[in-house]
Amino acid sequence: MTGRAALTAPAERLGVEFSLGTRATDMTGTYLGYLGITVVIVAALVLLIWLGWRGRKRRQKDLPAPQEVPTALLEAEPRAAAEGMVIGTVSAGDYLDRVAVHGLGVRTNGRLEVHAQGVAVFRAGAPNYLIGAASLEHVRTDRGVVGKFVERDGAVIIGWKLGEHSVETAFRARHPSAHQELLAELKSFIRPSDEESARS
Repeated sequence: MTGRAALTAPAERLGVEFSLGTRATDMTGTYLGYLGITVVIVAALVLLIWLGWRGRKRRQKDLPAPQEVPTALLEAEPRAAAEGMVIGTVSAGDYLDRVAVHGLGVRTNGRLEVHAQGVAVFRAGAPNYLIGAASLEHVRTDRGVVGKFVERDGAVIIGWKLGEHSVETAFRARHPSAHQELLAELKSFIRPSDEESARS
């Protein structure tokens, strides 16, 4: 019996190892299945986002491109300026309706400068543009717009006219002092236009 047990023991051990190996193979297949399902779901979500963005651009194709920043402003001293994040542009009154055309909805690091000609928006990796003085409608603070929300009143919201469409561009200054300076200058800059509108 002892000799027989000794002979069968290795076979039993091999059976155990075989069994463990089979289980490991089965679990690998299961994990690969989960991975495949996850990849398909992520790909479907990306496709839906892309289709939605393309549809939004198609609906907004009549919106004109904003003005380019004049070369003269590149060397001019601004009335106020701030480094920070250009969160993006949305339809006025609807912070979830991002403007997709002309790259206006892109969130980038950038710089805002207030000049007599308007507000120059400089963006990293996206076209710069000018919000002309005549196009400015209002300025306020808020938590941000779609794509980035911050603390209460942490973003400067600039309302302006893009063609016949009212839009709002959100900007988050890197430093609180720059935020206050930019906001104060914009308010003093826009106020005369508001007073004229109120009289008419």
